[in-house]
Amino acid sequence: MRADLKETETARERLEELRRLVEHHRFCYYVLDRPEVDDAAFDVIYRELEALEKQYPELITPESPTQKVGAKPSTDFKEVKHSIALLSLANAMDSEDLSHWQERIDRGLADDDGPALAYQFMCEHKIDGLSVALTYENGVFVQGATRGNGEVGEDVTLNLKTIESLPKKLKPVAVLSDGTLTSIDDAQKPGQDFQERILRHVEVRGEVYMPVSSFTSLNEALLEEGDQQFANPRNAASGSLRQKDPAKTAKRRLGFWAYFLYVLDDGVKQPLLHSENLALLSALGFPVEPNGKIAHNLGEVKDFVDHWFLPRHNLDYQTDGVVIKVDQRKIWDKLGNTSHSPRWAIAYKYPPEEAETQIESINFEVGRTGAVTPVAFLTPVKLAGTTVKRATLHNADQIKRLDVRINDWVVVRKAGEIIPEVLAVKFDKRAEGTEPFQYPTHCPACESELVRLGNDVVLRCLNIYGCPAQRLRRLIHFVGREAMDIDGIGEKQIEQFVKAGLVSTPADFYRLTEEQLLALERMGKKSAQNILAAINASKTRPLAALIFALGIRHVGVSVGELLAGRFASVDALMAASPEDISAIEGVGPVISDTVREYFAEGENQKLIAELKELGVKLEQDAGEAAQSFAPTLAGKTFVITGSLTRLERLDAEKAIKARGGKATGSVSRKTDYVVVGESPGSKLAKAQELGIKIIDETEFLTLLEIEA
Repeated sequence: MRADLKETETARERLEELRRLVEHHRFCYYVLDRPEVDDAAFDVIYRELEALEKQYPELITPESPTQKVGAKPSTDFKEVKHSIALLSLANAMDSEDLSHWQERIDRGLADDDGPALAYQFMCEHKIDGLSVALTYENGVFVQGATRGNGEVGEDVTLNLKTIESLPKKLKPVAVLSDGTLTSIDDAQKPGQDFQERILRHVEVRGEVYMPVSSFTSLNEALLEEGDQQFANPRNAASGSLRQKDPAKTAKRRLGFWAYFLYVLDDGVKQPLLHSENLALLSALGFPVEPNGKIAHNLGEVKDFVDHWFLPRHNLDYQTDGVVIKVDQRKIWDKLGNTSHSPRWAIAYKYPPEEAETQIESINFEVGRTGAVTPVAFLTPVKLAGTTVKRATLHNADQIKRLDVRINDWVVVRKAGEIIPEVLAVKFDKRAEGTEPFQYPTHCPACESELVRLGNDVVLRCLNIYGCPAQRLRRLIHFVGREAMDIDGIGEKQIEQFVKAGLVSTPADFYRLTEEQLLALERMGKKSAQNILAAINASKTRPLAALIFALGIRHVGVSVGELLAGRFASVDALMAASPEDISAIEGVGPVISDTVREYFAEGENQKLIAELKELGVKLEQDAGEAAQSFAPTLAGKTFVITGSLTRLERLDAEKAIKARGGKATGSVSRKTDYVVVGESPGSKLAKAQELGIKIIDETEFLTLLEIEA
């Protein structure tokens, strides 16, 4: 293999790994409210992904996390399709990033035929909460949804109605003679004509948060009740907004700040400045974070960022940065958006907080795939408002790089107040005579030899079926929400089942009896019945969920959906050739190999047979979207513009992917077809300019082999 091809293949494999990591951590953060890494660690992964895709643009796929926002919505609430997408924000980590951002703005506004467009900035606190979209009809709040994946979110209307600061009815505003909207107070000027009006159709974007005071009270109550406390206000807010009982949400005393306004009424004009729209939001009755400030240049932006570095901790809500937007909204239209974020806004992230403490011991945790992760146990230290007792050391290379030793004084940081990590060793405080830390050569759970596979940075225990730690983690993974979703069974219950000898493999869950459960300590009849009902209900979970639940290495939620979308059953997937699997867009040879290796193992074949015998559904229902199609569109790239009459946009894109093609959001010379529906946008003109083949919906359906 030529060197350049080898480098490309290496890059492809690293991109696949980075995309899996980003998707996994986004899902943990946005949907499960259980982040596994802090913001700084996630940013490192994401920025590496961006840089590698920039270096190898031909390897970018529509499914890449850089091409979309957030995570798929959970299934606990009805889905809501956003009329206006909720994009994410690009991040700036330092002043240099801010300067580069302004340079990109200036390039985007460059116009040789006229004077340069003048602009200023609006600086606002970046609230650490949960983004929501609100819809008002005839002045009345009718629907609210979470961000979800940016296009589809969760309907949490009833829970949002419990937030006192969120208006249920809008106040009237003034319409000036030229149609511009403003507050009634501002309109009452001598000689100025206006009319009062209740707006008919309004979309608002904002952030639901939990005040620090509410968070403190909530955790104190949870502690008294013996329940698990929330890690931080952001998790508490997200968990509270997703309560199935709105009465529970009401007790959590959530807050809300509005930051975007879209007025969709005919015959009216919104103010031209974002800062003026914030004032209009306030006039309509929305709470707007009061510390925003106009900055006339980047120097004033940096002054605002520096000014709030320490005082932000005195606010009754958490903010981990500053959002900076170009104030002139007409420039928003000129600059536009990427598929992930607007070009006219950026989020400056404050550096993570740090503290010094001492390492008392280093222990090792074994994951479900055999990865062994070192964890430092620390002398407790206060950091970002919580007491830190442990911090991740990531892997053997990190320990070697830092030269971490027992009893060392170290610097720990806790970005996003999630998982602390050891940042550096204070060598000037190291006691004389300490020995370098010796990384274990054998698994702490089963004593098997640890090995490093390929380019992995982690050491692994390969005793897949005999290691008790791996077995336990696989069982925990199997019952998870995005897997078999067995409500009422968590880590503690599984540990109890394993200790009692009731469960060893996932199939054993389906053999449990009420008599066995009642024999366990602190297990009541009602709890036992609920657990058995949840286990029975899980038998009909979608095929994609089952594939994910099996715990195949590299197969996350999204890959599980791709595999289920191509193969109609577990049997079909087991019989598939490596070429059939790797041909799926977004899968590739690395995942194909791990899938084939999984099903080649006798233990896994036995598990599948037992699940089938115990009544677990191993195939697609007729109503499920997945269907096996011939790869008739393999290698072809499609762009859809305008509204289709027969298919929803997402269904059309799924149909393309199911047949081996690619569906992207932008027209380029690599595009093969542009599908034109009603009211097409600028993509049609771009396709005509580049000479791309343009087809209508009827021709598109013919390509899909769907009767028009």
